[in-house]
Amino acid sequence: MTNIITHFADISADYGTAFVDLWGCVHNGVQAFGAAVAALRAYRTAGGVVILVTNSPQPKAGVMRQLTRFGVPDDCWDDIATSGDSARAAMFQGAVGQKVWFMGEERRDSIFFEPMQLLDNPLTITRVPLEQAEGIVCCGPFDPMAHPDENRPAFLEAKTRGMKLLCANPDIIVDRGETREWCAGALAQLYTEMGGTSLYFGKPHPPIYDLARRRLAKLARRPLNDAIIAIGDGLGTDIAGAMGEDIDSLFITGGLAAAETKTTDQPDPAALAQVLQAATSNPTYSIGYLR
Repeated sequence: MTNIITHFADISADYGTAFVDLWGCVHNGVQAFGAAVAALRAYRTAGGVVILVTNSPQPKAGVMRQLTRFGVPDDCWDDIATSGDSARAAMFQGAVGQKVWFMGEERRDSIFFEPMQLLDNPLTITRVPLEQAEGIVCCGPFDPMAHPDENRPAFLEAKTRGMKLLCANPDIIVDRGETREWCAGALAQLYTEMGGTSLYFGKPHPPIYDLARRRLAKLARRPLNDAIIAIGDGLGTDIAGAMGEDIDSLFITGGLAAAETKTTDQPDPAALAQVLQAATSNPTYSIGYLR
């Protein structure tokens, strides 16, 4: 059974590195959470290393610009591993072909197709209409407020032609301030349910953790010990990923599951137990908010 704690500092000395989710933990898609920033700063001051591990479809550079806009200072983290970078590496190696149909928001996601310098001999990727495509690159819905079912006709054509869908963000939903939006993971889930093949690169799947560990290994600043804790508000992403990687986890109940866990300042223990049992999830620790 999960152990409910009051502050990250209650346990942080046991871990040399924290893999920290962003949306719902460090910011709400609009602005930074001051208490979370302070907790991560204190952890780093004590010698901990913070790798931000996010299912954002953007490359690292795009997430850095976003963090600045939200007011998340760069002294509360050491490096960033994004689902977008994991997915981009696969795309430029031909995971869904060289002619792709793009799904997403043009203004936000055009950076996804910029050349990737980390790869030797990346393929040339061309964006084409669906009828000319070999595969699908999905960074998110065209309209994050529209129900995923609106994509059924296009997905039926793609599935019939045997196209694979590269999902750059496995999240199903996200809360931007007080507004709940659909993410790429909801589209990939629908495509799979329809019989298509979806390829995932973010949490809870191994590629993003491999990237996070590579980022960690390249840091000049070394953690005090080898133990890693994953922090996040998604049971199906952050906590499931931690369980798959066999690392400890801290569940932020005041994010996506705030209503279900009856979180005000802290979760209601009985409600939390019910939520975890229904999800067959077992985070090592739980807390209302990162602080």
